[in-house]
Amino acid sequence: MRKEFDIQEVKSFYDSVGWQITEDGVYQNARYEDLRPVSREYIHKCHLRINRHISHNGKYLLDAGSGPIQYPEYLTYSQGYSYRVCLDLSYVALVDARQRIGSHGLFVVADVANMPFADASFEDVVSLHTFHHLPLEGRKKAYAEVFRMLKREAHAVIVNGWNYSPLMDQARILMRIGNHFFNSPKDSISPEQKPSGSNLTETKDTKTSKPKGTFVEKFDAETFKKEILPQYNSEIFVWRSVSVRFLRTVIHRGWGGKIFLRILYRLEEWFPHYFGEKGQYPLIIIEKKDK
Repeated sequence: MRKEFDIQEVKSFYDSVGWQITEDGVYQNARYEDLRPVSREYIHKCHLRINRHISHNGKYLLDAGSGPIQYPEYLTYSQGYSYRVCLDLSYVALVDARQRIGSHGLFVVADVANMPFADASFEDVVSLHTFHHLPLEGRKKAYAEVFRMLKREAHAVIVNGWNYSPLMDQARILMRIGNHFFNSPKDSISPEQKPSGSNLTETKDTKTSKPKGTFVEKFDAETFKKEILPQYNSEIFVWRSVSVRFLRTVIHRGWGGKIFLRILYRLEEWFPHYFGEKGQYPLIIIEKKDK
């Protein structure tokens, strides 16, 4: 049965599950990332791609759906701005974000589809892995809100995820082979590889009654370009072309994992639009030009 969007459920999930620290000292939400040493250099460089599309100059950078600013690379995004405005539904996340950036930050509990800021308030906007928690109409509104709040010549940099990646579809055999040798099926499943149409990242924990998932709805590149982008001056670049499942099943030290990822990163740099549309995670760039 299709799960309906409930904004309070999204908030509850991140307050009680997603932004809780595990015994390994990382956030529960980190299970959607590959933090192994073999992938670390590649992940690091992909995270830093955000920086080349923002000015690092001015008073305010908006981080829409900031979470706790959980990775060190995320801290670099607001260098050069007077303030990083962290907006999130989760109070728990914002408390942790404040511990990381202190007086450099301004912290607002709000919904990305209804942001309480004036027009043309921000030099730039970043948002990572947030808008897919909204249904189509809410997502359209979030993009409109971001555009409304940008100053002229400013940029919004939004990391999205496709529900279907041609590259990852072609890599299924490699993932099956890697999964056979290195992982159990349970370990290798990641949200972006769930069956098409699935919009619940996990099931409910019946023992604790805590929500263990939240609404997620992703589109393929063609649907996204048709439904979201036509009214904006926008481009699709690559943020990262491979899924977490691919990394965990195929990339291993004994298989020349680091070398493979260095080659892949170079290819992504040479062909950013191709890998942005055909890979797993695109980088959506919206520029607000003078009329």
